[in-house]
Amino acid sequence: MLRLLTLLALLSQNFAWGEPVVDLVRVLKSEHKLQLISVGKVTREFDVALGGQPIGHKLQEGDGRTPEGFYTLDYKKSDSAFYRALHISYPNSLDIAAAKARGVSPGGAIMIHGQKNGLGWLSFISQGFDWTNGCIALTNSDMDIVWGEVNEGTKIEIKP
Repeated sequence: MLRLLTLLALLSQNFAWGEPVVDLVRVLKSEHKLQLISVGKVTREFDVALGGQPIGHKLQEGDGRTPEGFYTLDYKKSDSAFYRALHISYPNSLDIAAAKARGVSPGGAIMIHGQKNGLGWLSFISQGFDWTNGCIALTNSDMDIVWGEVNEGTKIEIKP
């Protein structure tokens, strides 16, 4: 009974009637997919473009890779150079330590975002290849959905 009450309290804080609560964002790099997950079920799935060198975990600034692992979407940025952006908490302490051991910067400013401002109309072309510096890019219309359904503090899992 206590579990049920706890679950109901959690849902009442975060639940918009008719809309599932997104508790995890999952990115499947090899499939170029971003999934919104609620209570273990995929509620939406979108095609994405990744960093120009999508295979492997981000090791350092400028490598063109999208990180892999568990992070947090820690803030929303509406004044980005790209259409809306959700900041990913990369680098974490492990990423920083690994980069330091190699004598390089881990990089940062990794986001989920839409198209470059003013160029959204080109997404039918740009979403066909990996073009970011390590970010995860959506069409602007898909970014509107993600922006509306994902809260700051939501966990993100980025898989190879």
